[in-house]
Amino acid sequence: MFATEIDFTLPKGYLDQDGVLHTEGVMRLATAADEILPLKDPRVQANPAYLTIVVLTRVVTRLGSLGDVNTKVIEGLFAGDLNYLQKLYEELNLDEPATPEPVVDRPSAGFRVVGDP
Repeated sequence: MFATEIDFTLPKGYLDQDGVLHTEGVMRLATAADEILPLKDPRVQANPAYLTIVVLTRVVTRLGSLGDVNTKVIEGLFAGDLNYLQKLYEELNLDEPATPEPVVDRPSAGFRVVGDP
């Protein structure tokens, strides 16, 4: 089975307004929309660095007992935790081979890579 979500533990944790520390969370794989739609956000257009905040808000589906993971929550993360989530995002979504493995055809005469002459 292909997993589309991963559990994580923040190194420091998010401290909410009531003083509760939230460290356990869930991140889902990003979709094309998760990377494209935030580009229309006026906050991203005004400050391209804000793209990270908006994208993480879309893909972090749970953080501790918080009811909603919104931009204020992601903005409120300690820098080390933000960095951790950025690296986790890249590991989950970007660390796949840029080109797929070649398909190998196995005719009785021997092996050949499909697409090779």
